[in-house]
Amino acid sequence: MAEVAVLGAGLVGSWIVENLASQGYHVLAIDSDQKRISKLESIATTIHQKVNDDLIFSLDVKVIVNALPGRIGHSVRKSLLESGAMIADLAFTPEDPREMNEIATKHGACLIYDVGVAPGLSNLLLKECNKRHGRLSLGRVRVGGNPVEFDDEWSYMAPFSPIDVIEEYTRPARIIRGGEIVTLPALSERLLFHVEGRGEMEAFLTDGLRSVLDSVDADELIEATVRWPGHIDRYISNKDTLSESQLVDAWKWDSNRPEFTWMEVYGKGNGSSKWILDDEGRKDGSSMARTTGAITCAVVKYLLENEGQIGIYPPEGIDSDLLERCIREYSLHGINLIQE
Repeated sequence: MAEVAVLGAGLVGSWIVENLASQGYHVLAIDSDQKRISKLESIATTIHQKVNDDLIFSLDVKVIVNALPGRIGHSVRKSLLESGAMIADLAFTPEDPREMNEIATKHGACLIYDVGVAPGLSNLLLKECNKRHGRLSLGRVRVGGNPVEFDDEWSYMAPFSPIDVIEEYTRPARIIRGGEIVTLPALSERLLFHVEGRGEMEAFLTDGLRSVLDSVDADELIEATVRWPGHIDRYISNKDTLSESQLVDAWKWDSNRPEFTWMEVYGKGNGSSKWILDDEGRKDGSSMARTTGAITCAVVKYLLENEGQIGIYPPEGIDSDLLERCIREYSLHGINLIQE
């Protein structure tokens, strides 16, 4: 019997399969793309098939990783919970999975969602700021995955589903201001700032806070996506003329192009803390695959050790050493998370 099934073998899903397998776990990889599956056949059990209810209810595994694109990933959540599975969920969607908690409880399932860099690790770090400094006067997340060098076009390629990126650019951003949740247009409050070792970048509001809107105690809480200057100007100028498929093609991934993932998490209350994540892609995978995949591996290991847990939780909702697990997993893969 496989210990872990990974639904979706894209850039992140395949990295998770490869790394769990290299650590001695028996992994089952599932994807409808034959090329993706073929690359994993030497290290994992594979199924070349589109994920559907029959497949989900036939799985005999301890933990399931939902690494499907957002819309597809959300469409299978109900069935995953009804199967009684333990789930590490990477599918980024506007829906709040906690609304399915009754289903999880009824079927003895456990789902940890928003497993990734931001949301994900950022949630854990903001919660850590609360523990250290009490109520925050400011909590801030800035994060982005980008090519190392900008260009004369988009200066961007999507490390995960480009459709999810488009939704990130159009979904209104919820933040906390004056102790209250307010909603602002996506891409608003644009700011140029300097990133050490990278140069001038641009940050803009996106809807990435999600569960920390009600789990982190703060007067002001914001999350911003980071891109090279010019990228968002280009998007705003072309969003009404370019189709979704054209944007997907324009942002297609180029595995030969150097890229990096950068994140800053800052919290100020009775004192302050700041962490910087800066990782470049390597032979073992892209920076987004490495940084997201390592967090997922930490959550998978947590679930394997806590098989009796039931319910739906964001990362910061787990009362355990999950942050320490994530930091250890980063260290295992040489991913730098520096506390300043």
